[in-house]
Amino acid sequence: MIETFRNVFKIPELRRRILFTLMILGIERIGTHVVTPGIDAAALAEGFKSLQNTLFGLYDLFAGGAFKKAAVFGLGIMPYISASIIIQLLGAVIPYFQKLQKEGEEGRKKITQYTRYGTLIISAMQSFGVAIFLQSIHLPDGRLAVPNPGIGFELLTMVSMTAGTMLIMWLGEQIDDRGVGNGISLIIFIGIIARLPQALIAEYQQFSVGQRGLLTEIFLLALALAIIYFIVLLTEGTRKIPVQYAKRVVGRKVYGGVNTHFPMKVNTAGVMPIIFAQAIMFVPTTMLTFLPESEFMISMQHLFSMDSWFYWISYGIIIVFFTYFYTAIALNPVEVADNLKKQGGFIPGVRPGKKTSEYLDRILTRITLPASIFLAIVAIIPAMLAKWAHIPYSLASFFGGTGLLIIVGVALDFLQQVESHLFMRHYDGFMKSGKIRGRRG
Repeated sequence: MIETFRNVFKIPELRRRILFTLMILGIERIGTHVVTPGIDAAALAEGFKSLQNTLFGLYDLFAGGAFKKAAVFGLGIMPYISASIIIQLLGAVIPYFQKLQKEGEEGRKKITQYTRYGTLIISAMQSFGVAIFLQSIHLPDGRLAVPNPGIGFELLTMVSMTAGTMLIMWLGEQIDDRGVGNGISLIIFIGIIARLPQALIAEYQQFSVGQRGLLTEIFLLALALAIIYFIVLLTEGTRKIPVQYAKRVVGRKVYGGVNTHFPMKVNTAGVMPIIFAQAIMFVPTTMLTFLPESEFMISMQHLFSMDSWFYWISYGIIIVFFTYFYTAIALNPVEVADNLKKQGGFIPGVRPGKKTSEYLDRILTRITLPASIFLAIVAIIPAMLAKWAHIPYSLASFFGGTGLLIIVGVALDFLQQVESHLFMRHYDGFMKSGKIRGRRG
């Protein structure tokens, strides 16, 4: 392993790419600490304590802690992700976007351009909403998160946060072009990882004062490693469907006649089902936070709290639903069957065309079920640990949920790209027994 790290820095191009990536990520982390003008940081921090388990807390996760500070990078990369999802959904229902998706490089350029425009519009709208929200934070002692509210503060917040999001998007694109790994994913990754040291320090303090025993810490470590192991299996798992290509004679050359396979990922939807489900489950909690307290409201807050059985069951069901929903959008069996037919490919024992699409749809339905159930379990584990093991949620979130799935997925993708550079130059990779297969699709 040590020799492999040495090999990484022996290759000039790879060394430059890694250092460039680290520099960009460093710039992004600096931006998360630059507070938007006109904010009372101390009052804002105190006002945010009651909003950690709401939709705002979820947003802060993807903003790398910048949202609760009202930093210029407070919106994070979420407007870009939202725009990308919207464009992807439009591609499933609007013929124009479907055509763009099939036009190759030129189509991708136009989709990227529309995504940027969408990011700008969403950022402007969200930053205005954030400005209104910040002005509404009043503490019991009379302090305001925004001492001088008004149109001037709203415009300044819109300009600052929108520019910050566009800068993050540009930084991500620079990593794609001149660095290693997927830029947007790495920016989310570093924002989540930045919370880990603080969570570990808090856990060590509990251990040092005797609130947590050594056996408990060993069990938690073993549990974390086991969960990561199964997440890697889920992320890398594929169902290989055999495909044969018929021989074609074009002039004097013979094409086709080969046996290969079509890899169908077990978890085609990735982390998106958990993100959608979490956002939906946080909506009632967020709305209840702003309503007047009553006996009914208190009972509803308990019902939708993260330590209730109702929350866990509802959360799991929504994740299963969105796993199937997003899988249907990400992988169209009819389109795959048509492409195979056009290229002269077929699945042995299955007729090309409609029968092939039905066969692929049946397999996709079967392999998605265990993936969706596992995603639901992984998503609920942090809340279970927080309730039963009395672990702070800041640390429990690294035992599962959105954060851990993103961390594992992005780390695998990064290692796969580094491995490809090493293998191209005949160096051993991080796993000499076999190449790490990063996420594809």
